[in-house]
Amino acid sequence: MRTQLRTAGLMLLTLTVLTGLVYPLAITGIAQVVFSHQANGSLIVRDAQPIGSTLIGQPFDDPKYFWSRPSATTPFPYNAGSSSGSNLAVTNPAQLDAIAQRVQRLRASDPGNAAPIPADLVTASGSGLDPHISVAAARWQINRVARARGLDADVVGKLVTAATEGRQFGLLGEARVNILRLNRALDAVPLRAEPRSPTAGGR
Repeated sequence: MRTQLRTAGLMLLTLTVLTGLVYPLAITGIAQVVFSHQANGSLIVRDAQPIGSTLIGQPFDDPKYFWSRPSATTPFPYNAGSSSGSNLAVTNPAQLDAIAQRVQRLRASDPGNAAPIPADLVTASGSGLDPHISVAAARWQINRVARARGLDADVVGKLVTAATEGRQFGLLGEARVNILRLNRALDAVPLRAEPRSPTAGGR
């Protein structure tokens, strides 16, 4: 009996050390060496301060930025501690009202744009944290962003192309655009000076 207890105790201690200490430390070490950026949250850093992650979406509402996909997380959009979708059926009146309001906002932001609005600009993702939008959704916003920044649409379009990520392994998913990366690239382009009013300034 005592021998069995000793053996069981040694097995428990050995497995505890192996699975609770050695294995986690080994995996953490390998991750830090091989996939350091991903293991540390895929953070985007500016002036030595993290400003976001390429894996977590952020809300943008200024016309000079590309807008992200809607988020249904609570109590605020893109809440990484409360990942969820709206769980509303496509025929649910609340879902239809939300889509109608989003369509109205998008149309009001760019009245001259008569192109169909891509679905991902008016529907929330299943996680509520999606950092990407479709290429079509990004291109739909080009004219508004270019106008708000005083840039040529071609310049903004090239930024969208440069920020487009292809299918994973060339097979999985669809081409997509990371909004945070795209908006950072936009901020790196100098804004065109706005023309001064004839009555502006001193006499």
